[in-house]
Amino acid sequence: MKIKENLYNQRIISIDALRGITIFVMIFVNELASVKNVPQWMKHMPADADAMTFVDLVFPAFLFIVGMSVPFAFNARLLKGDSARTIWTHTFKRALALIIIGVFMVNAEYGYDASKMIITPALWGLLAYAMPIPIWNKYARDFPVWLKNTLQYGGMLVLVVLYFLYVQDTGEMGMTPKWWGILGLIGWAYLFTVVYYWLVSGKLGAMILFLVICVLVNSLNLIEESLVHQNAVLSFIAGHLTHAAVVTAGVIISLLFFDRKITPKINWPVIGFAVLFLVTGYLLRPYFGISKIKGTPSWTMFSAAICTVLFYFLYWLMEIKKQTKWSGFFMPAAANPLLIYILPGVIYYFNLVFNLHIIPDYFREGIPGIIWSLVFSTIMLLVMKICNKYKIQLHL
Repeated sequence: MKIKENLYNQRIISIDALRGITIFVMIFVNELASVKNVPQWMKHMPADADAMTFVDLVFPAFLFIVGMSVPFAFNARLLKGDSARTIWTHTFKRALALIIIGVFMVNAEYGYDASKMIITPALWGLLAYAMPIPIWNKYARDFPVWLKNTLQYGGMLVLVVLYFLYVQDTGEMGMTPKWWGILGLIGWAYLFTVVYYWLVSGKLGAMILFLVICVLVNSLNLIEESLVHQNAVLSFIAGHLTHAAVVTAGVIISLLFFDRKITPKINWPVIGFAVLFLVTGYLLRPYFGISKIKGTPSWTMFSAAICTVLFYFLYWLMEIKKQTKWSGFFMPAAANPLLIYILPGVIYYFNLVFNLHIIPDYFREGIPGIIWSLVFSTIMLLVMKICNKYKIQLHL
């Protein structure tokens, strides 16, 4: 793969803004999930509802942003002079880290036998959520090497111990990937897409073909009589290609926007693909419906269309009109997405371990609960600003 002398050498703040906004909404909806008596449009839709809300868009927005960032990441590594082996190693390590964190998070939620565990599930969950921080923290250059190694390898050792301390509700020892968790699903989708991207040297036509394959295989996997659905290996791959489709859509939009030295004022190919995503979702809806939980192709394509439109608007506002001051509120989260994803879980399990009830029940229902969720999201962004200042940043 060759270095591309184009807009990939610049910092595109509209991508960061979209990431920051997505994270803010994610924290809001995650906190809102435990609030009673809120409108259905502020929750995930049921699996068989044939509909989606803005909540069902948060996960695919992450996937889309991952895809948009792929060409930038590869070009940056090529500019640094990284070898193919270094890039491959980094890709697999990043995907593996996301999958590991995702599996630990899922097992912290359910599937354990508390009566047979040596430590309480709450303490187990606190350690599972907290250990990725010392392991994957981006330490400053002047940070003592011995302390860095102690924190990183100590965190890894704790995770290994947690694995053997876990007792399933079936009585078996050790965790299982009941499902991969959001981070794990992102890790698998990232892995499939990036491996293909590298093999085809990031060519636009090849990425479009991969998107078609992802949608086709995803559709076949939802048909019980198909070979894909009946074969365990093919069904496993198809399940992750569902999410890889959204990552690939992000790659395609990134290539259409930035794989050139000058971006036109009106990017008709991007507009065309937004329409194509929308039409594809519309045509497939009668057969599979719209469902985030089932991962239907209509959900992935509608999500890709909406994300494309949102990014185009942000690009126009920030890169062309130069209206960027408003985005400063979201940027701390954009610079530290993994930490801000993990931190609410650390807070939750910390409260469980020490039996703390900081938020009155009044704020766990209705409008007060919605207001609290917004306040909590804002507080988390301010916390990220402090973490960034003191170099507490996770980097896979």
